[in-house]
Order: sequence, then C-alpha cells, then structure tokens
Amino acid sequence: MDSINSVSEVEVALSYHYVCAGCGKPVAEEPLPTFSHCEQCGNNPLIIQYNFQPPYSKSNIDSKERSMWRYRKFLPLADEEEAISLGEGWTPILPLEKTAQRLGFTQLLLKDESMNPTGSFKARGLSMAVTKAKSNGIECCIIPTAGNAGGALSAYCAKAGIEAIVVMPAHTPSTFQMECMMYGAEVILVNGLISDCAKKVAQLKTQRNCFDISTMKEPYRLEGKKTMGYEIAEQLNWELPDVILYPAGGGTGLIGIWKAFKEMQSMGWLTRKLPKMIAVQAANCNPLALTYMGLQKDASQYKGQPTIANGLAVPNPFAERLMLNVLQESNGTVVSVTEQAIVDSWKTLAKTEGLLLAPEGAALFAALKDLQQKNILTGAENILLLNTGTGYKYLENLTL
Repeated sequence: MDSINSVSEVEVALSYHYVCAGCGKPVAEEPLPTFSHCEQCGNNPLIIQYNFQPPYSKSNIDSKERSMWRYRKFLPLADEEEAISLGEGWTPILPLEKTAQRLGFTQLLLKDESMNPTGSFKARGLSMAVTKAKSNGIECCIIPTAGNAGGALSAYCAKAGIEAIVVMPAHTPSTFQMECMMYGAEVILVNGLISDCAKKVAQLKTQRNCFDISTMKEPYRLEGKKTMGYEIAEQLNWELPDVILYPAGGGTGLIGIWKAFKEMQSMGWLTRKLPKMIAVQAANCNPLALTYMGLQKDASQYKGQPTIANGLAVPNPFAERLMLNVLQESNGTVVSVTEQAIVDSWKTLAKTEGLLLAPEGAALFAALKDLQQKNILTGAENILLLNTGTGYKYLENLTL
C-alpha cells in the first residue's frame, strides 16, 4: 500500500480557522466554540477549515498508529494536547462477495465501524470532542442521543474524568441505558424522539453548567468523524469507490467523509472523480428524503416516528442543509426503506455473511435493491457501505 509519499515532499505547518457553514463567513474563535450565530444567515453549524495545500504530504500520517489518531496532524489538536483515546478508528473494510453475487454487483465493500470502542462510529467524534473539552477545562458534558452517542460520550468522559449527562428516548433499548450507567453517566429518559431529548438538554443547560455536544452544534465531532474518509482512501490505496451508501440520521458522518475527501483533493492526493454519496433513511423518520424530493421546505416542522434503527430517528437534523449539499455536490440521492425491509436485510446478512450489523447498517442493504430497480446503481460500480455499529445492542428490538 502506497500510504506515504516521497521524502522529498515538504511538510507544511498546519493552521485552521472557524467558519459559518451557511455562508462561509469566518467566525471569531472562542475557548471552545459552538454553533455559529451568523448575522447573515442565522444559526448554523460551525466548520473548521484548514490551510491544506500541496505539498501537505502523506508523510504527516503516522503510519505506526493503528487508530484514527494516525491523522492527528489533520485534526485541530496542538502538539502538546493529549488525545482522550480508547483506540478508536482504523476499522476494517470487508469484501461481501456472497452478497455481491446474490444481488448482482461486481464489488461490495463494508466499512465496519462496529469494531470501535463502545461498538459504533460515535467513538470517533466523541473522542475528538471530549479531547477538546478536557484541554479547555470543561467539567461536565451533556448530550441528547438515540443510544450510541450517549454510550460513547459516557466512556470518553469516564476516561477524561469529566461528568457526563445523557438524555435519551425512554424506548431506547435497555443495553444502551445500562452501558451509560456503567460508565458513570447520569441518564435521563424522555418520552419521544431525540428532538424531544434536545429540548430537555436545552432546559438542563439553563440549570447546570454543561458543555453541549449535540450533533453538529460544536465543530469537533465532525473532525473525528471525518477520519472515516481518510481511512477509506488510505485503505483502498487512494482509489475511492464509485458509490458510498451511508445511513443518515444527524448526518455528521456523511458530512465528515465528504469533508475528508475534499481536504485530500485540495492536497492533491485524490485526482479522480469523488464518489456518489447516497443517504439512506428509515421510512418511519425520513425528513431528509422529503426535503430532497421537494415535499417540504425543510425538516424544521417534521414529525417522525420511532424506528428499529434508533439512530435514524432524527426528525429535525440541525445539519440538514449540509447533508443536502453533499448529495448535490456528489450527484447523489437519498432513499427511504421500510421497517420490514431493514429487519429482513438484518437477518439475511447475519445468516449469509456472519455479520450482525446495526440495523442502521442493515438499512443500506435494503436500499440496494431499491436503487437497482430505479437504475441509480449498476452492477459494474464499486460500492462501499458504511456500517455504523454493532447489532448486539439492538437485539431486544428484534422479534425472530
């Protein structure tokens, strides 16, 4: 694998700044910045931009590090800052030959994020966010969650010695609740979806001094999630797939992977066409799909329903516009799948591939058939699917 460029390439000092994701306007730095309050376009996610330019060398990758921190020099971390790490990242890409043959695809690959600490891709973003919280003296973090983000926050706060408050829907599988409690987090249950949990978080923040690590309402979880994009490129020898399917709830990973691709493109590492990005949602909660199809102006008033894929039950994603931008820039699309289709794919993959995926990951395989029928995907394309976590935590959702 050609992961390191010639030693003749120059290592360039990295700097970064914060911008409003809505209009690109620079935002003044704060000790620990949150989302932007832009005079021009209102509240928007805050994004970190770097001075990545050729020849920012691949030699900046720490090839001896077997975690996402191999990309430390591509993250907003000073040399003296200590990463709060449990070994997250550098997850495998697995070929799915039997499934590819059964569905008529030349190549299907699976980026399996279930191998992360706490069993999901949430470990990446929360490792980065808690690292920055710790280095800025934060003593309490709070998060609304559908499950996995709460477990990850609890674990990394335990590692960092920071208090954690997790607010999750009351119908969340008990494994997620017990996981957070085992890490010492305070767990608060709310009737409703993650949007209702977010309202509870807003209320609690007026009473307690906590740093809010809600999806896309601080800039660091995105930076941790973008390492998935760097890994995909490096693990595939800098030859990206034609298509990537991603289960989109809050959408941080979708946005982060695309951000990584654009950064590598700016450094001259990727010279071919970037992948088509396809977002997959549950039909029970598909705000992005409805906005994409023009059936609603945006998701601000959308009312969703619970789904077996808990992580997809995000009715009012704060970063909806950024997700739509990724789909537009990549010539991608969004597709919704039914509960039964998710369950059927979940069971089939376990029996045929020996993989007990998260139901969010299983939803991608349900989407493949629909995309084939609509001629959006062809058998000749190289396709990568992003499984976000382990299925073991969700088993009480399943009736065999």
